[in-house]
Amino acid sequence: MPHTKSDSPDDGTRALLRAGGGMLAAGGIAAVLTATVFGGISRQGPHSNTGWLLLMVAMSCLPFGLMLFALGAAKWFRNRRLARHQSVR
Repeated sequence: MPHTKSDSPDDGTRALLRAGGGMLAAGGIAAVLTATVFGGISRQGPHSNTGWLLLMVAMSCLPFGLMLFALGAAKWFRNRRLARHQSVR
């Protein structure tokens, strides 16, 4: 099936945004659960084993998810700019 003007090539932008958003959501949920449901966090760390596990999940998902989401957003803005410049010509 040939590409029409409304079709956009699959360059992975949507996958980056979806994966980054999912990882940010998982990290945020893990952080909230650690702080509220699983005993909270003191100066020595979480009060339960599950709290420690969720803290590790949050500390790994949040930075990596932010990086993926930022990369996807940058690609989306670039694709939008390129499409605007191609429509002008």
